[in-house]
Amino acid sequence: MGQGTELQGRRILVVEDDFVVAQALCGLIEEAGATAVGPIGWADEALAYIQSNKDAFNGVVLDVNLHGQKSYPIADWLTENSVDFVFTTGYGAEALDPAYAGCPRCEKPFDPRVLFRLLGSSAL
Repeated sequence: MGQGTELQGRRILVVEDDFVVAQALCGLIEEAGATAVGPIGWADEALAYIQSNKDAFNGVVLDVNLHGQKSYPIADWLTENSVDFVFTTGYGAEALDPAYAGCPRCEKPFDPRVLFRLLGSSAL
């Protein structure tokens, strides 16, 4: 099986404020056989989108810091609604609020294989 096969057929929402990173992520997701949804770069827009389009995706790549706002309210909603997500961050684990320390996380620059494995680990 090739890289990212654990994402085959999934719909992955990309919530990332860096346009170049977001475009690269979308390309990697598509190459892995999944459908990239988004990207969305602002916390309030992402929260509004997930609340009104919860059937449009079944996994999320979630940047911790979106234009200076933490994405924790988005992570809370995803957790409450049993949606798989992986935090991405340019900082180490210590930068995460302790309440989120147990969440799957990939540090930037990330290895797509690790990201896909984390996203696919609890796939339906």
